Amino acid sequence: MKKRWKITLALVALLVLLPALFIGSVYTGVFGHLPGERELKGYRNATASLVLASGGEAIGKFYLENRTSITIDQIPGYLIDALIATEDIRFHEHSGIDSRSLFRVLFKTILFADRGSGGGSTITQQLAKNMYGRKDYLLFSLFVNKTREVLLAKRLEKVFSKDEILALYLNTVSFGENIFGIEAAAHRYFNKNTGDLTIEESAVLIGMLKANTSFNPRINPGNAEKRRNVVLSQMKKYGYLDGRVTDSLCRLPLRLSYNKYDISGPADYFMVRVKKEAGHILDGIAGYRDRHWNLETDGLIINTTLVLPLQQAAGDAFKTHLARMQKRLDEQYATSSGRRALKDIPDSLRQMVTTLHAGLLALDPVTGAVRAWQGGIDFQTQPYDQILARRQLASVFKPFIYAAALEDGMEPCRYLDNDSVTLSGFDNWSPENYNHSYGGRYSLAGALAQSMNIPTFSLYLMIGFDKVNRLWTDMGFSFPLEDMPSLAMGTAEASILEVARAYSSFTNGGLKIDSYCIESISTPDGQVLWQHEPDPEEERVLSERSATLMSAMLQKAIREGTGASVHSVYNVTVPLAGKTGTSQDYADAWFAAFNPGLVIVSRVGASSPAIHFNTGSYGSGSALALPLVALTLKKAEAEPELKRLIDTPFPDLPPELALALDCPDFREKTFFDRIIDLFREDRTDYYNAGKRRKYIRGRIIRR
Repeated sequence: MKKRWKITLALVALLVLLPALFIGSVYTGVFGHLPGERELKGYRNATASLVLASGGEAIGKFYLENRTSITIDQIPGYLIDALIATEDIRFHEHSGIDSRSLFRVLFKTILFADRGSGGGSTITQQLAKNMYGRKDYLLFSLFVNKTREVLLAKRLEKVFSKDEILALYLNTVSFGENIFGIEAAAHRYFNKNTGDLTIEESAVLIGMLKANTSFNPRINPGNAEKRRNVVLSQMKKYGYLDGRVTDSLCRLPLRLSYNKYDISGPADYFMVRVKKEAGHILDGIAGYRDRHWNLETDGLIINTTLVLPLQQAAGDAFKTHLARMQKRLDEQYATSSGRRALKDIPDSLRQMVTTLHAGLLALDPVTGAVRAWQGGIDFQTQPYDQILARRQLASVFKPFIYAAALEDGMEPCRYLDNDSVTLSGFDNWSPENYNHSYGGRYSLAGALAQSMNIPTFSLYLMIGFDKVNRLWTDMGFSFPLEDMPSLAMGTAEASILEVARAYSSFTNGGLKIDSYCIESISTPDGQVLWQHEPDPEEERVLSERSATLMSAMLQKAIREGTGASVHSVYNVTVPLAGKTGTSQDYADAWFAAFNPGLVIVSRVGASSPAIHFNTGSYGSGSALALPLVALTLKKAEAEPELKRLIDTPFPDLPPELALALDCPDFREKTFFDRIIDLFREDRTDYYNAGKRRKYIRGRIIRR
């Protein structure tokens, strides 16, 4: 008997000592570092930075984990009730460990493998798991991880209040789809803030905590509705809801307002630009407030310049107009001649090469603030940003020649010859007007409004390459101009962004602007880290007089010239000035428009210039690019607040310029003009027309 008692006592001692030794080994870090109270106090969730449009609307996030942390005051009481009733009814009674649940798990789940007995972890234990995860300890994984969570839960209860634990838990828990925290989940599934959730919506999200895929309301709505009703029943069971309310809520259908802005938002191309700009800003303030701010983990608030309704209007214009034009291009290449043009292209690539790409950018011409940035047709499949792509400008380049002429002292009523010009040394090349007309003379204002090639070329020969090149460089274009005759027809290349910046000088009094996307960056608690400040040094690229006259001449181009359909066909009422452009063989179509409050530029074309429409009815700037701007503005006009942004009238010409454009666009040659023509040579030497020129033959742009 004594021997048996000794064995029994030894076994009891072993059963007591072994767990104690095991717990001690976990406590002392044998199985890995166990965070102490000081480390727990400094714990911070990796929180997504939120990007807001100018009106405060969320347009996207930057994150490692999609999370937006909130405080307990921002969480409705009934959501907390749902959490406690479902996950830990004795939460306010225990100090991190619920002994009753722990023993149930020990005897039923572990010893008797009863998976239906529940997990037994308190909210605080679950928080410990969410914060530090679980590691693989082979056969001891369950015991080590559970012990670690028990010890951490005790420490968490010492460091944080119950409300802080609840807030921290709801900010760390996963809701599937790479969504972390209740605020991100509320926005994803119901498109609202946590504080605006209803009781039944709160129950749906709390129900997901059991299994965020099985009870995902988008993927498995039936399961999610049943689980929601279980949560509501638990709330009824523990007195948080009365029976009548519970029954009423359980009968409601499951309704979502699924928001995938963090996957594909209204301004994906713009978000790329914002991320780049924000990175430069944060690098510039590194060390501010004793830390280096991280865009993907620190929960920053980035306020941008984007006007969301204008951006959405541009997106709608892309969907409607480009779908229609894509269908017409596909029909063209479905014909026998079209198929012959694609004979060397594999079938798998034909759709890709015949896809129309487009970009549209709207800026404030005074400040440079980006108001809309539509960089392509679909960011997920076509991520290359067309706003930054460099393509030939065609007639969108012509205003720079005319601006250089005004700077050189010419007047809008100066007349230009419309006679055929043949260049010696260039295979006797002659520029042609789009309408194949010759003869007579056009005023500068008339030639620009009607986009006449021959008078424009005559003007270019008069002022010379150097003056045009100087203005081009001053305006900030990155592509170097080549001194060749076809430059006058628009062989120069530039991006939509560069064109928008340059055209801004025509309406802001001749000043050079730089575009920007971010107004301010703030910390999660609202402290402003960085605020955009206008550059106090204004750089002038045109005299105010030349800018005023260019604005008036380009208003005429919209009113009477190739851009007239923006008003006559699309019924846009806001005042506009601008210019269309169509490159050789209709490879690219352009439209640049502005008023004192907005400059807006669009371009459309396939990825290769070899793919294009065969006719100007579909491929010209007025048919292909102008409608994107017109449809965007027309929709914007329907919203009073947005219309006020874009409906800025042009000021009247000052008295000294009131009659500057008061002349006929075209006039027949006088007797004196004909006498002068008798002495004109049939061929023009490009060398002698200006200063010494570099002989580089370029492709000739039709319009």
